[in-house]
Amino acid sequence: MAAEKSWRSAFLIYAQPRVLGMLFLGFSAGLPFLLVFSTLSAWLRDEGVTRSVIGFFSWVGLTYSIKVFWAPVIDRLSLPFFTRVLGKRRSWMFLAQVGIMAGLIGMASSDSHTQLQQIALFAVWVAFCSATQDVVIDAYRIEAVKPEYQGAMAATYVLGYRIALLISGAGAFYIAAYTSWRSAYFAMAGSMIVGVVATLCLSEPEHKKIKTEKLLETKLESVSATKKRLNIWQRLLANISDAVLSPFVEFFSRNGAVGLLILMLIAVYKMSDITMGVMANPFYLDLGFSKKEIAEISKIFGFFMTIAGATLGGVLVARYGIMRPLLLGAVIVAGTNLLFAFLAISEPDLLLLAGVISADNLSGGIATSVFIAYLSSLTNTSYTATQYALFSSLMTLPAQLLGGFSGIIVDAYGYYVFFIYASVVGLPAIVLVLLLMRHQRLTQARSHSP
Repeated sequence: MAAEKSWRSAFLIYAQPRVLGMLFLGFSAGLPFLLVFSTLSAWLRDEGVTRSVIGFFSWVGLTYSIKVFWAPVIDRLSLPFFTRVLGKRRSWMFLAQVGIMAGLIGMASSDSHTQLQQIALFAVWVAFCSATQDVVIDAYRIEAVKPEYQGAMAATYVLGYRIALLISGAGAFYIAAYTSWRSAYFAMAGSMIVGVVATLCLSEPEHKKIKTEKLLETKLESVSATKKRLNIWQRLLANISDAVLSPFVEFFSRNGAVGLLILMLIAVYKMSDITMGVMANPFYLDLGFSKKEIAEISKIFGFFMTIAGATLGGVLVARYGIMRPLLLGAVIVAGTNLLFAFLAISEPDLLLLAGVISADNLSGGIATSVFIAYLSSLTNTSYTATQYALFSSLMTLPAQLLGGFSGIIVDAYGYYVFFIYASVVGLPAIVLVLLLMRHQRLTQARSHSP
């Protein structure tokens, strides 16, 4: 178990240049997201585009879900000239950010009445570049600092991301209201300069090709009969083996059977939070709260309590290591769902609603930053982008699938039972964290025994 640090030294991690730099990279990552989703939908609807056509635009979001397929390319491929000047991670980051700017300018330059297909193509391009940027920033964040700083890196990233969502959401609406949607998108393209400047100012992390990983790749090439690389097909298969198969084989060779427990934890850790979140806004409305009241409370308390929780999560990781804060996050996320169950049987009260939303966002912020730190600790620096892209996809997909049944449970049993169910859904994550903590203690005890 890592030695505990003082609270002062734990908070001082936020003064680290690379930790502060994640604020700007988080902003760069968050800015394009709404511009190809809800903000784009509002622009198209405001221009008279039919709802059915707007619905098709939501498929742009699939790009973010399949980024794991090109993450191996980012891990392995060097960009001519750019890699030599900026380094492995910053070159891809810079290229993705310039691509986002170009795509947003393309969308802003298109006529929504006569060039709708062109807007769609530019939106797909922006989403592709944005997903690519996400992969690179995740890899940079993991490689740039020590594991105990990962919680703080996640917290500043979340803060930057949330600020970007305000800019690309409410900010774009304000600009469009006073000028036009095209002006709003030109302004958003200009805002991407924040990420570009951050990329150019930050230093490239060190990349070490570990000997054991090189031996692993050679062994896999031998198994697939591509080691000699006699022809173009063998060279291609060898590269695919090194880039795609090696990250997965390395993970299980390093963790053994415990790797299955780890993957199970990744799949269920956010399940309680996401399951509850699907029905949150319908629940508030069904209680009788107005859209204005929900928006104001969610905006004020949601934003600041999430940031406070993420910041506290980073400090807890720095002070206590990862596993104990990870357990805390799992417990409090499941626990806050019981507060929603209490709210469901109480008389509607704004102060009670604000308290429950505050507790929910605080716990969610803690759990998110700690969980990101945990996922970061699982990666091998030889395959950072590929392994983290896999973890992040596994983190949300099962929870989103389960969340689809939320409405059925509410219709059949009511909100009170639903929120208890959402809390119970969090129990597997707690059990799995406890099992992994026990395994960690046993492994440390064996390593210290004579």
